[in-house]
Amino acid sequence: MIRAIAFAAMLGALVASVAAYTLRPLGWWKGNTPLFAALDRGAKTTTKPEDWPICTTMALVASDAEWAQLDPDFKAGKKALGAEDWNGAIAAFELAALRDPLNADIQNYIGYAHRRLRQLGPAIGHYQQALILNPRHRSAHEHLGEAYLVLGESAKAEQLLAALGNLCLLPCEEYDDLKRALAAYKKLAAR
Repeated sequence: MIRAIAFAAMLGALVASVAAYTLRPLGWWKGNTPLFAALDRGAKTTTKPEDWPICTTMALVASDAEWAQLDPDFKAGKKALGAEDWNGAIAAFELAALRDPLNADIQNYIGYAHRRLRQLGPAIGHYQQALILNPRHRSAHEHLGEAYLVLGESAKAEQLLAALGNLCLLPCEEYDDLKRALAAYKKLAAR
């Protein structure tokens, strides 16, 4: 019994140390970031939330000034999306993905550009990759649902709409857009 308690305590300490290591800011061991910066109410953050490259909709493509601080290939990809240069966007975002392979936004943007070129196979693959990287990525859910509608797979689009309904606790544009696309698809299919 004592051995079991000691083992459980050691296992708990191991799990806690792994969790503490993975949850700390990256620069904690170099002295760049205080160990408990999140608990320090006076701590300043270097990145403002509005500077984060969060994808909400493809209709909004940020101006050059807003993206000047980001990866130059990411910036070039956003610029290409705004100019509807789908091949240029794919090339730029693929370079950005080499440096940041875990970025769901990049995968979503690449998928979007492929879909605009009617290359649905690669588009769906990139949307699925975005959802693997971030299962709560609303834009990837919306765009994947729209791609499934192009393929005539409305049941899969409805599943993605339901998932968006769970993700969007408040009304969100992605849910509304996919719902509109699904309604238009059903109206055309009924003819």
